[in-house]
Amino acid sequence: MNRFTMQLLAKTGNEGFARSSVSAFCLELNPSLEEINDIKTAVSEAVTNCIVHAYGGQEDKYIDISVSLENQKAEIIIEDEGCGISDVDKAVQPFFTTKPEQERSGMGFTLIQTFMDKVEIISHKDKGTKIVMQKEIKKD
Repeated sequence: MNRFTMQLLAKTGNEGFARSSVSAFCLELNPSLEEINDIKTAVSEAVTNCIVHAYGGQEDKYIDISVSLENQKAEIIIEDEGCGISDVDKAVQPFFTTKPEQERSGMGFTLIQTFMDKVEIISHKDKGTKIVMQKEIKKD
């Protein structure tokens, strides 16, 4: 088993760093290019959700990220202490967005669910959201 954690400010520029850091750490499992791109996309969407929706652009707030690798499986947890999601079932529907004025597509959770093998969203109104994602890395 291997694990790392990090905490980033909720700044737009940190999304790329989170995506790159998590995907680089997962290289230990020898993923295919497709698998690493899946991880990058899911992390990017989850971190962007924290920045845009949970914190509404407040750059002094934090996003916690942890990654665990074990038995060809990556578990990635992205957590915020933002506004929370009042209705998770509604939020995961394709094209649902709380920011239509910003021309958001509402596809973030759909993309995460498409590219990861397992996704759990735990959210409490005004307390934050935790997204637990798992990706099984196939052996050659």
